[in-house]
Amino acid sequence: MNNIWWLALPVLAAPIWWHRQRRQRERARIEPLATARFLPRFDPRQLRVWRWRERLLLLVRCLLLAVLIALLADPVLAWRGDSVLVVPGTDAAWLERQVSDAGFTGARKIALPDGDALGWLAAHEREWQAGARLLVAGIVAMPAAQPVFRHRVELRSAALPLPFPFPKVEYRIAVVSKRAARWRALFASLDGRYLVTDTAGANLDLIVWDVPEAPPLNLRAKLWWVGDASAFPELRDAPSSVGMRYADSARGRLWTSSAWPPADADAARTLFETWQRLHYAPVAYPAPSQAMAATPTARSAPGTGVLRDQLLIALAALFALERMMAHASRR
Repeated sequence: MNNIWWLALPVLAAPIWWHRQRRQRERARIEPLATARFLPRFDPRQLRVWRWRERLLLLVRCLLLAVLIALLADPVLAWRGDSVLVVPGTDAAWLERQVSDAGFTGARKIALPDGDALGWLAAHEREWQAGARLLVAGIVAMPAAQPVFRHRVELRSAALPLPFPFPKVEYRIAVVSKRAARWRALFASLDGRYLVTDTAGANLDLIVWDVPEAPPLNLRAKLWWVGDASAFPELRDAPSSVGMRYADSARGRLWTSSAWPPADADAARTLFETWQRLHYAPVAYPAPSQAMAATPTARSAPGTGVLRDQLLIALAALFALERMMAHASRR
């Protein structure tokens, strides 16, 4: 969509038109008479001529418009060659073997910011030259659909030990309830690292609010389990799903159910599974090793603003120069 801005390049003709010396008065013929009283009447006549004045200022204004159009079009220069995209956490010895086997010994290595290697490549693919080869090495999350690229991409996925090593996550939970013992028993029966406190503070993953009093306005959490819905007006007309009502508020997402706290192990297991399934993103499955052929008709992603800072600096410098030169030309 940004490429449409290149159609505005004919605007550069505007300063060229403005800077031409459009009229020049024709000089009257001076007759050798004794007095001007008897001179014939001479109406001033003007001729249209094409002569440009203040050419340096004209050049600066044309450059100013060209840089502005380039900034809106967000161009991307294809300057990268054969490259190896390295996913964070990849073993160095394994990486060197894969690079040597794939024939990318002299290719440049690029450390990716996160594990979404294919998504990062799709957003920056315009930076690679035509015919460049790419190797993606490491544990790459499998996308929902087969990606299509304009370049040939080879994916080398590292083997994972079994069972899959899920990351250890620590949950910070505050329980504000007159039935705090039952809530604590729920978290004590679960597998994981749960830091349960009786005081609600900052940086909490979950707040269990099981009292009729409303919480402080400045109290925030990612998720609230509400035992008494009368303290939250957002839950009055909230929709229901999987046996509970839910709503979004300025404090965070609210969940409530009349069956809380859970009375038995099955109810506690159901609540925990619902919490993990609906509130947290699923763990990505690693993609297998494969080679993806180049598809010349693949749609390119929009620009990522690689040259935006340089164009902004150039635009500001040209604007300041144009204003100074315009002011000097009027004096």
